[in-house]
Amino acid sequence: MHPDPDPALAGSDVLTAAVDTARGAAEETAGDPGLVGEHLGATPEPLAAAAGDADPAVLGAVVTHSFESRLPGYVGWHWAVTLAAVPGAGEVTVDEVVLLPGDAALLAPAWVPWHERLRPGDLSVGDVLPATEDDPRLVPGYTTDDDSAADPEAQALATEIGLGRERVMSREGRGTAAARWLAGDFGPRSPMARQAPGPCGTCGFFLPLAGSLRTLLGACGNEYSPADGRVVAVDYGCGAHSQATLAAGEPVEVVTSARYDTADFDVLTD
Repeated sequence: MHPDPDPALAGSDVLTAAVDTARGAAEETAGDPGLVGEHLGATPEPLAAAAGDADPAVLGAVVTHSFESRLPGYVGWHWAVTLAAVPGAGEVTVDEVVLLPGDAALLAPAWVPWHERLRPGDLSVGDVLPATEDDPRLVPGYTTDDDSAADPEAQALATEIGLGRERVMSREGRGTAAARWLAGDFGPRSPMARQAPGPCGTCGFFLPLAGSLRTLLGACGNEYSPADGRVVAVDYGCGAHSQATLAAGEPVEVVTSARYDTADFDVLTD
């Protein structure tokens, strides 16, 4: 006597053989039979794993058929048609029809928040760039660890009369800015700095920044310098240094006579 077949397995076999039913559902969803290509296979869905310890014979069987997509612009995608069979009903039910990407499908890039897409120089006249609440470059003014926070008198005065900025740059924000400026065109490693007669830190036109960045950076106030009005490193320098001098060189011979022979010439004729 042969044992009775597993109802779940029997249902799965029925669903696997229902290729025409699945194709019909895909064609109806696509709106054109020509957009549904060849059958790529059928895959049983693991219902028992999804439902815990439930009996597969009670849940029935679910199988997903895949068909090649011929929809323009969807190369590498496939139609996925999920069929289900209720135990004892003997009917095939279409659960859903979706278009899914395959391994070689062309997908849109991951969405990137606007504040991460911006680059230096993107902001133009009239644009507004609001700071986010969790911007690590900013902290509440009363928690700053800059030099102003260490001055009790300044803190007391600002609190009493309601002055002061609500948010200031955090240690991370100042460090990031300093690193960016030091690595830029007005940093100590720039070609101009290597050929300068002296560093900005010893120049009379150097205006140090206030606070914790004072020992690293400042602004140039020399209108003849390429860094005029820019943030410069203490170790930056240019030829417009306030202490620059012209060293006396070797005497140069002044030549007043021609350097070519004019004693003879050729007569040119047509």
